[in-house]
Amino acid sequence: MKFSINTSALKKGLDIVNHATASVTTTPILENILIKVNYNNIVLTSNNLEMAIEYVINDDLEIASEGSFCVPSKLFTNYIALITDDRVNVELGNDESITVKTASGKLKVKGFPANDFPLIPSIKEETSLVLSGAVVKKSIDKTLFSSAEGNIRPTLAGISVNISGEKAIFASTDSFRLSEYAAHLSEDVQNSFAGIIPSKTSSQIKSILSDSDAVKIVSGESQIAFVTGNTKIFSRLLNGKFPDYRSYFPTSFSTKVEINRIDLMGALKKINLISRENNYSIKMSIGAETWVLLETSETQIGEGDVRLVWATEWEDNIVGINSTYFLEVLGVIETTHVSISFENPLSPIMITPVVDPDGKQDDKSTFKHIIMPLKI
Repeated sequence: MKFSINTSALKKGLDIVNHATASVTTTPILENILIKVNYNNIVLTSNNLEMAIEYVINDDLEIASEGSFCVPSKLFTNYIALITDDRVNVELGNDESITVKTASGKLKVKGFPANDFPLIPSIKEETSLVLSGAVVKKSIDKTLFSSAEGNIRPTLAGISVNISGEKAIFASTDSFRLSEYAAHLSEDVQNSFAGIIPSKTSSQIKSILSDSDAVKIVSGESQIAFVTGNTKIFSRLLNGKFPDYRSYFPTSFSTKVEINRIDLMGALKKINLISRENNYSIKMSIGAETWVLLETSETQIGEGDVRLVWATEWEDNIVGINSTYFLEVLGVIETTHVSISFENPLSPIMITPVVDPDGKQDDKSTFKHIIMPLKI
């Protein structure tokens, strides 16, 4: 195995595949990247057994001989990142190591035989469709934050995705809050897809994709692949059934307030300085006139309150809420104003964007979120 490659192209490929290398593992081979040199391209592969990435480099190559080898991801990537020369020469020796040479220096790196690297399971294609990178990224961004962590309820540690016709519906819940984003597609998809994509995979997909990408989604037998340009991202799907959550969204309310989102976020950040001592528990009082009061109970470091003025409908009401959950949902909403509504202090608190009158939002795409109240 011997080749010469443009340094920038190698850096880009390593940056992408490193999203699926294992950082801490009892299986050392998973901390490596597989370099496979073919007669006309180089394929970089990473695999942490939950997710795998392949990146193909086709251009600005000089391949002297084919072959494959595994190199430690962290060491190899950090060294390549420091190279300022335009080209990198890589050669596999007879002692289970590769030599990296540039005009200004060289490094010898020990690794593993390619046969030790885990194979990526092939996908028996059952569904195939294409979405824009912008839709995929935005849908993940609006739902990932409210997915569950850990393995207590594995089906909640991911995003439920249902794609059919002109809609892609992404939903997540950790049982304390629930998000749904229904993206309106510019064209009907020819096939449909339903499955639960792991949260970790979703996070990496969001980091790798660009808005301008056309993303082909292929799934079958509890596996899924996202293919765009030179990149293929493979992942397992979570087994089990996602809760039928639609009935959880309330259809009536006794109190509703429309308020400036930026002002509300600023007020919550102030309150958080105190509420962190009480697990971010705050009380929100809404007056039937034109005010909202956020306040904390007294903690060891103090207490506080912030009053905001805005338009309120219907009854006075008081509800307890987790201020961090509140901030997180406000952070994924893009409109200037948001609507907050609930029936009583024990009912879910609904938060939705209010379309700006002069804005250019796609009013066919919708987002809604609920947070379960706290005892006050």
